[in-house]
Parts: sequence; C-alpha cells; structure tokens
Amino acid sequence: MNVLSYSINTLKGLYDISGVEVGQHFYWQVGGFQIHGQVLITSWVVIAILLGSAALAVRSPQTIPTSGQNFFEYVLEFIRDVSKTQIGEEYRPWVPFIGTMFLFIFVSNWSGALLPWKIIQLPHGELAAPTNDINTTVALALLTSVAYFYAGLTKRGLGYFGKYIQPTPILLPINILEDFTKPLSLSFRLFGNILADELVVVVLVSLVPLVVPIPVMFLGLFTSGIQALIFATLAAAYIGESMEGHH
Repeated sequence: MNVLSYSINTLKGLYDISGVEVGQHFYWQVGGFQIHGQVLITSWVVIAILLGSAALAVRSPQTIPTSGQNFFEYVLEFIRDVSKTQIGEEYRPWVPFIGTMFLFIFVSNWSGALLPWKIIQLPHGELAAPTNDINTTVALALLTSVAYFYAGLTKRGLGYFGKYIQPTPILLPINILEDFTKPLSLSFRLFGNILADELVVVVLVSLVPLVVPIPVMFLGLFTSGIQALIFATLAAAYIGESMEGHH
C-alpha cells in the first residue's frame, strides 16, 4: 500500500508540475480549463513545418535522388539506426514514433533559436519554443511511458509485470518507482536545458547586444540537437528494455 500510495503521489506531483510557470503566459479559456495558448501556437507552427517538409519529401521521389531527397533519406536512415540500435530487430513498428519524437523536439528546439518569436506581440506573455514549456515536455515524456508499457504488454502479455520482481521480489518497490521516475527525468532534462539556453541568450543579448551572444547561440543550436537525440535515444532504449524484459 505504501508503494501504491507513493506512486499515486508521484503521478499527482507530475500533474502539479504542469502548473509551474516561468514568466507570463497567454491563456485560452476552454470550458473550465486554462490552456497555454502560446504553446499551442508555436507547436502548430512546428507541426506545419514538419508536415510541409514531409510533403516536399514524398512529392516526387526520383530514382537518382536530388540533394533534397538525399537529405530526407539521410534523416530517415539516421532515425532507423537509432531505433534499431536501441530496440533491436523488432524496431520497424517503432520508427514512426521515435522519428516523430526526435523531429518534433529537434525542430521545436531550433525554432526557439532561429525564429523571431519575440517580435510577435501577445496580450500577455511571449512566444517561445514549445519545449520551453514544462507542459510540452511532460506530455512527451508521458507519451513515451505509454509507449513502453504498450510495447512490453504487446510483446510479453501479463508476463511483462514479472520484471518488477526480478532479480528478487525485495526490489519490487524500487522497480515500480523506476517506471514512474522515467517520465520525470525525461521531462525535466529537456525542459531545463532548453529554458536555460534561452535565458542565457536573453541575458547576454541584454548585456552585450552584438558579437558576444553569437557563439552562445551556435552552442545553443548544437545542444538543442543533442537534447532531441538524447530524448529519442532514451525513448527507444526504454521501449527496447520493456520488450526484452530485463534492465
């Protein structure tokens, strides 16, 4: 009962985290809920960029690929390699999920550095990268949790829950808590890194408007790509782990 109670409190704490605010926000009132409008706006822009890129990639494929087709094929091969390395031979059904996670986070992170969100005026708050909001990163982490539970149950049935008493039943509480801390670590890592990067750039631009912030911005682009890769790699690793049945 103590483990169950702690697990429920952990989930409640994860829900309460969505109330964390940094700065002001632009809210939409939908029914009895307050929605972060600026996050939806920037997320829709990122989704439009991805859908537009996908439409261009499949519009007229050539036997001898063009430079643009080569680029998209390279991205697909890269995502396949990440999925296969972490999941194993049964990686193919999970390539769309891992690819969606990687590309959405990658484009979201880069949009915070490359798109001039600040020039768009809102009644309250300001636009920023979708991953700059804890609600987005928690949602992505929870999707990953659902995915690896689904993968384990689909592959091993109810036998999946046997992993919680391996290698000894004494570790049952620790094994249960591990599954609840995975979304916490994924969400906080991504949110903290992106928020810190944007804050550093803003502070440097306000202090030294010209040359100094430029190297930091390039470093931010690099770390943003790395964060997307880390998230996708860990998501694939968790899915592979749940299908194999060991840690």
